[in-house]
Parts: sequence; structure tokens; C-alpha cells
Amino acid sequence: MTEELNTRRKFLAASGALLAGTASGLVIPVYANGLKATRSMRGGSNNYLPDAPIVDRIGGGGFWMTGTVLRASDGAPLAGQRIQIWAHTTEGHERDQRSHGATLTDENGNYKLEMPQIVPAFGQAHGHLAYDSDEYKTVFLRPVMSSPKDKSLNANFVLEPS
Repeated sequence: MTEELNTRRKFLAASGALLAGTASGLVIPVYANGLKATRSMRGGSNNYLPDAPIVDRIGGGGFWMTGTVLRASDGAPLAGQRIQIWAHTTEGHERDQRSHGATLTDENGNYKLEMPQIVPAFGQAHGHLAYDSDEYKTVFLRPVMSSPKDKSLNANFVLEPS
């Protein structure tokens, strides 16, 4: 009973401290320390076209590619980072220029881009993504979908400086 009461008191004290800090405006973001950088995946750069344009959407849409971009040293979100996306879809092959587009991360390091439904190529439904700017090392990803019927695919990047 004494241990349970002691644990409850610690919880209440910590909660009170958190509320007091929040109310006073002293909220400081906490990031992961020493995240391991994302390595390029085999086949990730297949049919890569440098300098794909930043677009609002690729084709007619209906499928969402999403993710987060973080800095390797401290896990901080990276705003304004260019992520290129391409895939074999219901509207075109991954080598077609019209199947390529890029988007920028928001202030929280998140990105999302709508595109046509990804369909299997070489037996697997998969997307291709690239971080290819100069500030951080280039990374190519080739995530595979759980099912070709999925309506979204998430791929995260942890980047290290060039």
C-alpha cells in the first residue's frame, strides 16, 4: 500500500509539474537523440528522374504517399525538405515522367502527396521515394505495400548531413 501511494504521489507531482510548465509557456520539444540514418534500399533508384517538379498531386489521385523526415543527430523534424515520389500506377509506368512528382515537408517534417493507385510491378505493389537535395545525404527508398488494395503507403526518412 505504501509503495502504491508513493507511486501515485510521484505521478501526481509529475503531472502537476507538467501542467505548471505548460501553463507558463515553458514547453520545450523533446526529440530522440542519436537516431540512425535511413540507408538507401536496393532498387530504390530504379527509373529515377532527377529534378521532378513539385506538384500538388500526381495524376488523378486516390492514393496517398505519406511520411516524416527527421534529422539523424537529434530526431528533430526537417521542414522544407524535397521528397520525390514515383511508382507504377493505374495511370502510368514508373519510368513515365507523368508518374513522377515531388513535394515539400511541412513545419513538422511531414509530407503527403496524392497520386493514382499503385499497382504491382514485377509481382509487388511498391513505391519509390528519394531525398535528393544537397543539405543531407541522398536516400532512395522502395517500400512494398502490404496489399495492392491499400490506399496509402507511409515511408519515413532519417537524414544525415552530406
